[in-house]
Amino acid sequence: MAGETENNVWPMPKFRFTVDWGTIAQNIAFQEVSGLEAETQIIEYRASNSAQFSTIKMPGIAKYGNVTMKRGIFVKDNSFWNWYNQIKMNTIKRQTVTIKLLDESGKPTMVWTLTNAWPTKITGTDLKSDGNEVAVDTIEIAHEGLTIANS
Repeated sequence: MAGETENNVWPMPKFRFTVDWGTIAQNIAFQEVSGLEAETQIIEYRASNSAQFSTIKMPGIAKYGNVTMKRGIFVKDNSFWNWYNQIKMNTIKRQTVTIKLLDESGKPTMVWTLTNAWPTKITGTDLKSDGNEVAVDTIEIAHEGLTIANS
């Protein structure tokens, strides 16, 4: 039948998710989360007595991209700014941030965990006198590790 996959197994939709910020806040409703990525840098090496006229490539240091989160601005909710204002010279309040993709019953099916996360950038909403959009804040978070688990 048209529109069906084999064995009725469908990919997960990406619109239902929650975010926990460790001890700062739990189950935060975000509009968008992006930047869940990991990369391994490449080390190129060639021994001086190698018969090959090329290098070999080995895995190097892991590198994680910053995660960007967007959400609507709510009255008297300054959690982005409060966390950001805790950054002082060499003393950063790091958190474990957990992003959960939920199934149709609200249970997590895939969980991304960011270790030692801290805010690097906050962007406030743009303001327009003739606009009719929701006010949205954006926070960019750096972290030192990304793990993925299936529930």
